[in-house]
Amino acid sequence: MAGSRLPRQLFLQGVAAVFMFAFASLYTQIPGLYGPEGILPARRTLRPQGKGRWQQLWETPTLLWEAPRLGLDTAQGLELLSLLGALVALGALLLSPLRHPVIYLLLWAAYLSACQVGQVFLYFQWDSLLLETGFLAVLVAPLRPASHRKEAPQGRQAGALPHEDLPFWLVRWLLFRLMFASGVVKLTSRCPAWWGLTALTYHYETQCLPTPAAWFAHHLPVWLHKLSVVATFLIEIAVPPLFFAPIRRLRLAAFYSQVLLQVLIIITGNYNFFNLMTLVLTTALLDDQHLAAEPGHGSRKKTATSWPKALLATLSLLLELAVYGLLAYGTVHYFGLEVDWQQRTIHSRTTFTFHQFSQWLKTLTLPTVWLGVASLVWELLSALWRWTQVRGWLRKLSAVVQLSLVGTATVALFLISLVPYSYVEPGTHGRLWTGAHRLFGAVEHLQLANSYGLFRRMTGLGGRPEVVLEGSYDGHHWTEIEFMYKPGNLSRPPPVVVPHQPRLDWQMWFAALGPHTHSPWFTSLVLRLLQGKEPVIRLVQSQVARYPFHKQPPTYVRAQRYKYWFSQPGEQGQWWRRQWVEEFFPSVSLGDPTLETLLRQFGLQKSPPRTRSANSTLAQALHWTRSQLSPLEAPALLWGLLMAVGAVRFVQALLAPCSLRSSPLAPVSGEKRRPASQKDSGAASEQATAAPNPCSSSSRTTRRKK
Repeated sequence: MAGSRLPRQLFLQGVAAVFMFAFASLYTQIPGLYGPEGILPARRTLRPQGKGRWQQLWETPTLLWEAPRLGLDTAQGLELLSLLGALVALGALLLSPLRHPVIYLLLWAAYLSACQVGQVFLYFQWDSLLLETGFLAVLVAPLRPASHRKEAPQGRQAGALPHEDLPFWLVRWLLFRLMFASGVVKLTSRCPAWWGLTALTYHYETQCLPTPAAWFAHHLPVWLHKLSVVATFLIEIAVPPLFFAPIRRLRLAAFYSQVLLQVLIIITGNYNFFNLMTLVLTTALLDDQHLAAEPGHGSRKKTATSWPKALLATLSLLLELAVYGLLAYGTVHYFGLEVDWQQRTIHSRTTFTFHQFSQWLKTLTLPTVWLGVASLVWELLSALWRWTQVRGWLRKLSAVVQLSLVGTATVALFLISLVPYSYVEPGTHGRLWTGAHRLFGAVEHLQLANSYGLFRRMTGLGGRPEVVLEGSYDGHHWTEIEFMYKPGNLSRPPPVVVPHQPRLDWQMWFAALGPHTHSPWFTSLVLRLLQGKEPVIRLVQSQVARYPFHKQPPTYVRAQRYKYWFSQPGEQGQWWRRQWVEEFFPSVSLGDPTLETLLRQFGLQKSPPRTRSANSTLAQALHWTRSQLSPLEAPALLWGLLMAVGAVRFVQALLAPCSLRSSPLAPVSGEKRRPASQKDSGAASEQATAAPNPCSSSSRTTRRKK
């Protein structure tokens, strides 16, 4: 099997990029969400209980306990953590020496700290996924930079340690749990849209924040939507076991199927950094041979091989074809695929029952656990074999210590992850080893392993529910309060905001699915709008002048529930159409008994006192930084960071080949370096003449290395 040095580097860079986006996106929203005048002030969540410092930190693991020591309140401490997290992640993305376990541990601790006070606005599955992935990055990151190691023949590094590939296996296991569970819950939920293969006829217009491409996808033929649902089940349920296939081409096929799914989701929906995070996880399916085609690699393939290798290759090809054939047959059989040549369509239907699927899941879930066990045992044995190849007793001793520590951590995390994974099938959950349950219970609050299951049920089957806020000065003439990102104005096209997540807009989507009493924070939002609090107004409209009540707060605020649908082709200037359904939140004003009762009922009436030392020098520096960045809209800030990273990496790529001039030439694989002599100078000059200039833009070799 090929090495995983390059995929690991890609993974670490990807994790750093996602942390950067997550911290920067959160930073722009902190005053409106968690500030003293925000919807859910963060200082409500951290109240000392008279416990010891370390016990308090273990039970509520957040660095924000130390904010008062810096002269900051909780929200300002959260701002500081977000700023530092974004900067540190940016550094790790650009500089390889910063891709160190300590750096990723700091990023993980900072985001965990934010989640502890984030309340409902940070209760999303992608936040849990980022925490779990970020902790795995701590184990995957090397203790010493790869630049200090020499490249050895056969694609491995001479200084590579036996344990280095081991924790990277956990990334593959996490990707398997994420995708398999996301596919299974669609069927275990008994959602009629998923079982009827019609989910995508609703999904594009009912998802939280669609993109303009979602409008076009929504109007595709129904048969193509149903076929897309079949493909989704295939990619999410049938393909993930191939992540552990011993045949490399099967793993690569699984990789490209996952990438295709995630790219299509990114094009049609604004799911912040979630799909980017999933793409980062797919790097665990790659290897060095696939990412970096070495010069001369193609010629080596043409060399004659021994008959055992040829036989093994033939058997592998036959097995690979058998797997593809089995997947094709199962898809046609279980989803009744039939080609209608006259209509030029493909008909599909679900040919199995819920009971049959439940029995299949009960039969299969435990074997997938044993599949993970077998794959992990293979990785452990491979690491042990690599340890036997280490030369020198001191290096051997050091390697076995590191292998023991990393191996123990890998096995422990695998056991912990089995508990949330087994939630997909209750029978399997009860049959797990009790030690795994105890381990999971001990560290559950650290979110080292989580359960996943995306798009469990399809909402909005009769139309997309949407809450529209309205304000008035006299209680008779009402003006709609339009949000920046969620649907509202019928003629405004859906925005593209990825990788930013406007967390208030997301919660407005969830609030529309039920009564307002199921979303206590909504009452606080109404209160802040009545009070005219600018931090909250900036969550609605970043440019306050666009807010209809920016000169004077409204006297009354209410909310209506509508149903939205995408407009039909031919309705020029219209992206949406809507119909009024009912009143969502009654008309209230400041001091209104209804509003006061709701605030008291949800514990939102009284605000805890502010920290006395909140006007420290550090607090003033944070205020100045906020004033400089506030004119930028969040998506523009994140895209600016992305373009800056791209520009820096482009300059690094241009300068890297030129730096080779001052470094000694690397020896050819399998040959020993000889000291330069006059006798070799002629050959060397001829070689230099024939070789392309490494700093030339027309060099094919240089482009291939990049």
